[in-house]
Amino acid sequence: MMTTFFKKYKLILYILLGGIAGYSYYYFIGCYNGTCAIQSNPYFSTGYGVLTGFILGFDFRIKKKSD
Repeated sequence: MMTTFFKKYKLILYILLGGIAGYSYYYFIGCYNGTCAIQSNPYFSTGYGVLTGFILGFDFRIKKKSD
């Protein structure tokens, strides 16, 4: 049951975790003087986290057609 749930919602889970990680990076490590483009803005940092989560969670395998 748990493996079916994980397979079904894997991409959404990775995107959420990526967004949380991106915002956490901004909050705890971010650049406060405004010179860092990604780290000084929470929207950019969270967006890059979401993009990273999408790339890590997306299934790039090619499905073969059955004859």
